[in-house]
Order: sequence, then structure tokens, then C-alpha cells
Amino acid sequence: MECTIKWLDGMSFIAETGTGHLVAMDGAPEAGGRNLAPRPMELMLAGAGGCTAFDVVLILKRGRHDVRGCSVRLEAERAESDPKVFTRIRFIYTITGCKLKPEAVERAIHLSAEKYCSASIMLAKTAEITHDFEIVEAG
Repeated sequence: MECTIKWLDGMSFIAETGTGHLVAMDGAPEAGGRNLAPRPMELMLAGAGGCTAFDVVLILKRGRHDVRGCSVRLEAERAESDPKVFTRIRFIYTITGCKLKPEAVERAIHLSAEKYCSASIMLAKTAEITHDFEIVEAG
């Protein structure tokens, strides 16, 4: 896996991933940025959310559960001094489907958290991570 980051101007950067996708990043105005794109740490959080959402949907589908939607909201706290690593992250899942069993959803989240989601497992080295979920019956 590889990625190339190029400085554009001010505190704006563009990342080109090894698969050829572009991601913009920018800093806060007080740090010289123009607030045109997410901060790098926001992208780390988004990456962890995307990683676990991918896992949970895949695990439920492979288990032949009728999953119709999945969203993950992340609430994070960072250290007050440098390095300002994440110290707490709460993952809040909303899983939509037909007749989904809470045990199946909980198992999928657990497998993601403990075995498959490299991003959140890596962040767990500095952060206390918790998981909550709700199931919404598809109508």
C-alpha cells in the first residue's frame, strides 16, 4: 500500500492513494489553512468508521442477514497536549434491516473491533474505544 501527499498552498494538501484516488486535506484558519477540506485527523476517524462499517455489512451479508443500511457515528476525544492522539472514541452504529437479531449485529461489531478492522484496532493502542448500536426495522 502506498500514498503520496503533495502540498498545494497555505496548509492545503492532496493525497493520491496507491489506487489512484484523490483526497484533499486542509488546516484550520488559525493554523494557516483555509478550511477547504477535512483535517488529517478527521480523515483518520472517518477511515476507522468506514473500515468498521465495511466489516459489519460484509459479516451480516455473509451470515445471510437482511441488512439494508448501516451508519456509524464516531465521537472522539483527543489529548490536550502534543501529540494530540485520540484518547477516547465511541462508535455508534445504526443498522437497518428486516428481522435482524441483536446477537448477530453485536457479533458483527465485535468481530470488526477485535479481528478485522485494522484502523480501529490501531487506534485502540492510544484510545479507549466503546461500541453502541441500535437496530432499525426496515419498513
